[in-house]
Amino acid sequence: MVLEYPIGVSGTLTRVLETGAGSSTAVFLHGLGARADRWRRNLEAIADAGYRCLALDLPGHGFASKTPDFDYSVPGFADFVLAILKALEVDRFHLIGTSLGGHVSGWIAAHHPGQVASLAMVGTLGLVPIGREAGAAIRDSVRATGRADIENKLKFVLHDPAEVTSGWIEEEYRINNSPGADGAFERLGDYIAEEVDQHNVGEKLAGLKERPPIMLVWGRQDGAVPPSVGEKGRALLGDVPLLMIDPAGHAPYFEQPGQFNGPVIDFLQQAG
Repeated sequence: MVLEYPIGVSGTLTRVLETGAGSSTAVFLHGLGARADRWRRNLEAIADAGYRCLALDLPGHGFASKTPDFDYSVPGFADFVLAILKALEVDRFHLIGTSLGGHVSGWIAAHHPGQVASLAMVGTLGLVPIGREAGAAIRDSVRATGRADIENKLKFVLHDPAEVTSGWIEEEYRINNSPGADGAFERLGDYIAEEVDQHNVGEKLAGLKERPPIMLVWGRQDGAVPPSVGEKGRALLGDVPLLMIDPAGHAPYFEQPGQFNGPVIDFLQQAG
């Protein structure tokens, strides 16, 4: 059973999905414009392997606060995640993050390595620069929240368009047009277009003297963050595993949970 509840720090609320009662905690961070629900096909399987699993909505997303004064940046998200984990009395944890959530996870691991038992980065941003042109395209995409825009974005990030149902499109539309969402996406889009490359973590992670175990995961048909980025990340980080999941787009954990869950569980267990 997956529990669902609100929690907040410093006046900023979020929603947590939680399952499992293991002594080790795995924290799941979603990507840009997504929310904690994207991990529902993974949480219980990994909890059954002996982990307490937590997935949360980043501010500006899902059911979290969408206030104009939040720091919508990778360091700002990282500080928020750490504050939530402190409130939940979690001092050490495994991080599993995808896309923007992978970037945030990498920032936490790079700056607080002693708290991170392992790091799994899935189709992640933040390993290498994306450049201003790609950043501007992402800014335009995140700000497009009409029903047709949402349908197109979901079909772009998933390899199998049959996964995109009318109900899912409607749900995404209502959440991404809820009060404050437009302002949050505007600020976040500007940050990605203009500043996100200032917070890359690839070289920082590569240079850590005591680095937590790292695993990279990619969908072989990922058109949003191509597999070549994963290859560059592996070359930068050295001898880290790179799991290619096929067929899958930008959300391999969602499209192919059978191919994702087992290797990630093995990685977590090896990390200790």
